[in-house]
Amino acid sequence: MPNRHSLFWRLVVLVAGFCLAMIWASGYVSRQIDRSTSYLSPEALEVLAGYAEQAEAALEQGPEALARWRETVEARESSWLVIVDAKLQPLGGQQLSDEARQQLMFVRHYAWPMSRRFQGLPLISIPMQEARAQLIMRLPERFRPWRNHALLTAGAVYLAPVLLSVLFCGILYRLLVSPLEALRRQANAVRGNRLDSLLPATIAHRSDELGELGRSLEYLTRRLRDTIAQQQQLLRDLSHELRTPLSRLRVACETPLSAEEMRQRTDREVVGMQQLVDSTLEFAWLDSEQPRFECEPVEVAALWDVLCENACFEAGWPRERIRALVPEDCRVLGNLNALAQAMENILRNAIRYSPAQGQVCLTAHREARHWRLSIGDEGPGVPSDQLGVIFHPFARLSAARPGGDGFGLGLAIARSMVLMQGGEIWAENGAPGLRMNIRLRNV
Repeated sequence: MPNRHSLFWRLVVLVAGFCLAMIWASGYVSRQIDRSTSYLSPEALEVLAGYAEQAEAALEQGPEALARWRETVEARESSWLVIVDAKLQPLGGQQLSDEARQQLMFVRHYAWPMSRRFQGLPLISIPMQEARAQLIMRLPERFRPWRNHALLTAGAVYLAPVLLSVLFCGILYRLLVSPLEALRRQANAVRGNRLDSLLPATIAHRSDELGELGRSLEYLTRRLRDTIAQQQQLLRDLSHELRTPLSRLRVACETPLSAEEMRQRTDREVVGMQQLVDSTLEFAWLDSEQPRFECEPVEVAALWDVLCENACFEAGWPRERIRALVPEDCRVLGNLNALAQAMENILRNAIRYSPAQGQVCLTAHREARHWRLSIGDEGPGVPSDQLGVIFHPFARLSAARPGGDGFGLGLAIARSMVLMQGGEIWAENGAPGLRMNIRLRNV
């Protein structure tokens, strides 16, 4: 069932309104045509009123004058007429048959509308001003109403729907085609690599399907623009990072070093470049593919013990300098490998920037349906306005956090790993040091 903001309801209202408007307009115009064409024209009314005056004058002159006038008018109009009193009795010596007397019961006042249901020409009555009599005559053919009724009715039947159809198409164009045209221009802009072209606000603020389509297209445009910009920046940073070890190797080749020293230098630089390339490819894969890891219950305390053993072995730290304050029931819903890599990168980063005799501590706090894991060190921390920058690739704030020779990809990879598990990650300054927070769902 479409929701209340769906375009379906707008189309229902538009089509229903169009049909109702067409029915009303056709009926209204037809009634107006019937009304206007059922009355005699002003010219006919004037001529018929003149006949009544002439009849009244002839009646005053006597039966012979009235008979001559009747013959003259009947010949002129090819019509039958009679002058009657208030009781429909003929005056001036005219005799009426029984059939003619019955027809006098269906006489209409000449100023009234004429019925279309009457076959032939109707009998009309024209009152005389002075005498209490009236002229009754069959309406002359030249005064017949409804002459243009068929033409006017055809115009009402066809013209009104045509005009309403034009209005309907205009509204439909504004409702559907115009937004689709804007979406087409947006798609053509993306195809032409004009990624700075954004969707008009009139479409982005719509709450129907076209608005959702527009926002999706705008998101894809922004996503593509950001991805291309990030890849370009990544290539620039990678090129810069690779130049440094290559320069050191070139200097080493030009320096008179022993074979063993040259082998050690070469091995160290090759290992560093391999780690850089591997980390860069991993980050690029996470950013472009955005995989969704399958989540399962993970024992945080057990995972932390394994990570600490490996980190202490690699860094030469004593195990007692890495502590954990984790409840026994701390189990999160996450991907074991992804969470292990994220926490390992954070742990190595904390060890790298910790001062002599510093400590690293993992704490876990329950927050409703989530667990908040915090890994804190005792280093100098980072400026508050740079807390979000440290998650960018190749971001190294060595001036604020001295010590270490990383590439600035560890936290960027950790952030991507956590987000792919449906979690959150952020940094905050502690007292002292830096605290990295990870929020994951509770099992």
